[in-house]
Amino acid sequence: MTISLSLLLILSGGGSDDISALPLLPSPDLAPAERDWLVEGVGRGARAYRSADGKELILDNTLVRRSFRLAPNAATVGLDNLMTGAAILRAVRPEALVVLNGEEHTIGGLVGQSDHAFLDRATLDGMAADPQAWRFTGYELSVPAERLAWKRVRHHAPDVSWPPKGVALRLDFRAPEGAPAALGDVRVSVHYELYDGVPLFSKWITVHNDSDEPVLVDDFTIEILAAVERDSLVETRDIESLKPPHLRVETEYSMGGLSYGNSQSHGFRWTEDPQFQSQVNYTRATPCLLEVGPANQVLRTVAPGERLASYRAFIGPYDSEDRTRMALTDCRVYKSIAPWATENPLMMHVRHADEASVKLAIDQCAELGFEMVILTFGSGFHTDDGSEQNLERMRTLVDYGRERNIDVGSYSLLSSRRVRPDGDNCINPQTGQPGGAGMIHGGTPSLASGWGQNYLSVLRRFYSETGAMLLEHDGPYPGNLDASSRPPLQHGVEDSRYVNWSLSADLYRELRARGVYINAPDWYFLVGTSKCGMGYRETNWSLPRAQQVIHTRQNIFDGTRYKLPTMGWMFVPLTQYHGGGAAATVEPLDEHLDHYEAMLASNLGGGVQACYRGPRLYDTPRVRDAVKRHTDWFHAHRDILESAIVHSASRRADGRDLDWFLHANPALEERAMLVVYNPLDTHITRTLTVDLRYSGLRGSCHASGATGPPRTTTLNADLRARTTVEVPANGWTWVSFSRNP
Repeated sequence: MTISLSLLLILSGGGSDDISALPLLPSPDLAPAERDWLVEGVGRGARAYRSADGKELILDNTLVRRSFRLAPNAATVGLDNLMTGAAILRAVRPEALVVLNGEEHTIGGLVGQSDHAFLDRATLDGMAADPQAWRFTGYELSVPAERLAWKRVRHHAPDVSWPPKGVALRLDFRAPEGAPAALGDVRVSVHYELYDGVPLFSKWITVHNDSDEPVLVDDFTIEILAAVERDSLVETRDIESLKPPHLRVETEYSMGGLSYGNSQSHGFRWTEDPQFQSQVNYTRATPCLLEVGPANQVLRTVAPGERLASYRAFIGPYDSEDRTRMALTDCRVYKSIAPWATENPLMMHVRHADEASVKLAIDQCAELGFEMVILTFGSGFHTDDGSEQNLERMRTLVDYGRERNIDVGSYSLLSSRRVRPDGDNCINPQTGQPGGAGMIHGGTPSLASGWGQNYLSVLRRFYSETGAMLLEHDGPYPGNLDASSRPPLQHGVEDSRYVNWSLSADLYRELRARGVYINAPDWYFLVGTSKCGMGYRETNWSLPRAQQVIHTRQNIFDGTRYKLPTMGWMFVPLTQYHGGGAAATVEPLDEHLDHYEAMLASNLGGGVQACYRGPRLYDTPRVRDAVKRHTDWFHAHRDILESAIVHSASRRADGRDLDWFLHANPALEERAMLVVYNPLDTHITRTLTVDLRYSGLRGSCHASGATGPPRTTTLNADLRARTTVEVPANGWTWVSFSRNP
């Protein structure tokens, strides 16, 4: 018997040794897997079972395995990378830590390990329960549930499911003997989910208050992993390089960055492990203890009969330190845990918000295959104007767009604005004043302030009453501390970050449930946003047009190293943006059609949507027909173009020679797409060797392209194929690869 989404089976255990209902299976050995999971999949989904000796409850999906002892207390006793055969865990730690009513409590775990460099069977069998730790009382196995509602109203990747398929485990704990009486009716549950097809599990905790008195949750740590160190160095000079890249860690508690790496500093940390006395590092400073919890307190009161859920962590190993494989793993992860990020509507940013201008934009979008119109920044429309007149104005435009299958939405400024009075802004703890050094964007409004609460209320009303289907939010709360006390929401600086992040995240979850598409220059993907900046400097769009083309493809190449093409936006200044004058803009469109087409080809060929910002998409029939050719091509090949870019098989633009993107997705009929660009003034004919390892194609394949008849192409033993491309001067071409008919 296995636990999978399709079975919808729940098993409950009432005691620390009650796992007899689970199948008794031999644990798989730690020999590396023979098949490439990124290409061939894994053959079966996640499952739960007992170890061969009957002592452990195990979750595994053939890629990663987590093992638990449930007696004499519940504890993680194994975490294994089944792709490589490597053990990740070297020592046992508590399952969680919770600070309740000002006192820290250890949740589960075992003690008695003398050497924290490795964990063998003999040591494990001799370990005991910590008498001060909360004790395990039972478990429940089920299937993953959706952590937020995703209303699917637009195109997204076809090979995704929501909620993700897999297995879920809940471990329940109660306070030990001698704990404060007020905690006798409090339960802490530790939750895990392991997903089908990706080396990833999720973890979070809930605090249930079944007592008659409120309980204050001051703080929590939802994961403590004593991980095998990345390297073993005596010296401490380069200690940062020792943080384990072999373990991917991400949390919902993400803010203040347009990339994974820059947005995660508040949700988890790699620290020294004082119990690891046998490590080689002379000062014992190796960062090999993972602690997942907020950098500041949460200070949330749980009323009688209620519960508090922490944010979620998503943790899993890579199968190598190869940059391409790590990037492809990241892309597969986001399709599993944030599939709304594969929504990627073709979008026009209309420059003026008067009714005639917006209706013209809607009509042109409908004619040319665009899917969304946004009343852009500087258009004159204010989303946070809650007047009935403003709401009716948007209703009229939304209805007009809906009749033409065009979504309409608008822009709202939050994080980089200052509001009056000053008390509504985040107060700098160092100065007692708004803004100043150390404040992102030079200061931001506090969402817990009176102004912030009114602002969120107006946004909610705007989207519930107008039917608008896009919010470009510039941007979410970025992580500034706020020294003010703002009852009843915020105690002060200690919980200000958690409160403001929660208010942002709650808004995005609600909008996602309505089907609203959310552009936001920050890494809020796990709580409902779909897109942040691909990665660019805004003033670069004031450079001469020829430079913008190269920057576009460079930004796409660089930005998709850690995200899907659908997760980042680019920019096309149809009219002037910041500066640069006529040399930087596309208008008049007919006069600069070659450049306009180059920008369309660069973005759409990368599977990326740009902000086409101006008053119109075409000004002559010639331009109309050219834009339509590009969007028709994109729609015909959309699924493969929006699939991950294989960077080791692509060439970054440099203006000196051909550059190209290779998209690959073995789950599609169209397995790979090569899009080649020529930045030079001469026609180029060249035979390229295309690496199709990640396409799933073998032996031979069907190749078709922009020129020439379809043909059968042979792959060599290294799964590479040779294809000849003809690329016009300053032009582009493409070749599609699929299985032979």
